[in-house]
Amino acid sequence: MMSARTLTVALVQESDHGSVEANLAVIAQRVADAAERGARLVLLQELHNGAYFCQHESVAEFDRAEPIPGPSTAFLGALAKQHGVVIVGSLFERRAAGLHHNTAVVLEADGTLVGKYRKMHIPDDPGFHEKFYFTPGDLGFHPIDTSIGRLGVLVCWDQWYPEAARLMALAGAELLLYPTAIGWDPSDAQDEKNRQRDAWMLSHRGHAVANGLPVLSCNRIGHEPSPTASEKHVGATGIDFWGNSHVLGPQGELLAEANTETAQLLVVEVDLARSEHVRRIWPFLRDRRIDAYGDLLRRYRD
Repeated sequence: MMSARTLTVALVQESDHGSVEANLAVIAQRVADAAERGARLVLLQELHNGAYFCQHESVAEFDRAEPIPGPSTAFLGALAKQHGVVIVGSLFERRAAGLHHNTAVVLEADGTLVGKYRKMHIPDDPGFHEKFYFTPGDLGFHPIDTSIGRLGVLVCWDQWYPEAARLMALAGAELLLYPTAIGWDPSDAQDEKNRQRDAWMLSHRGHAVANGLPVLSCNRIGHEPSPTASEKHVGATGIDFWGNSHVLGPQGELLAEANTETAQLLVVEVDLARSEHVRRIWPFLRDRRIDAYGDLLRRYRD
């Protein structure tokens, strides 16, 4: 009989509060609240220090970037040590002049920076002009070992790619984590909004099922106006970030879900030992035909 190995996790679903200082102050309070409720792992949303600036292309936005390690990792590290929790954050990394990444960082419960992941898949869509700012990651898909487990950290657009989740699982990840900033154009019809959000949730459930792992996705919330709102193009009015941060079990079951309208601290207990049980009855890794997958390395089979 397999015994439970539980981990209490917290997801901080927040809106932008107007400045780095204000956002970090709110994060500090949320982490304190999470620790008070027994959390040992805290996941923050994508680019949590400020607004989602990728709605337009402006060289001035590069002033937001910072080195890693740097001020934000020092702040988060001190917070992690103060409360004895592991924190997964998401930062605009300045690696060198003209070279920047969208980077997730992992702070151990003793405050040390134990790993980072540079976002591999970079979108370029209306309202999401990330290719202007971010160089694709070059660290690969490698889980980060912590005191609470091996974390498969990915970022937002990565969440649509089964290859990314699979490679993290094949490297021994015990959890898949997605700091996220996703929302819809306010002018979209409600049925289109529903389809987009349902597809997003289904993609995460698919990763959980296909890999037999819990999945944590932390999204931002609230309307963020576009700096180009006076222009007439798709997404010009801004983005309504739809929240719905959630935690899934290894069969895609919904363990907890935040709402679509307000900031929320989502705290839930996850049984990490369930992955062993699920993988015994659904042995997808055993039955993979790795001898027949060579064409996956091609862009397309013409």
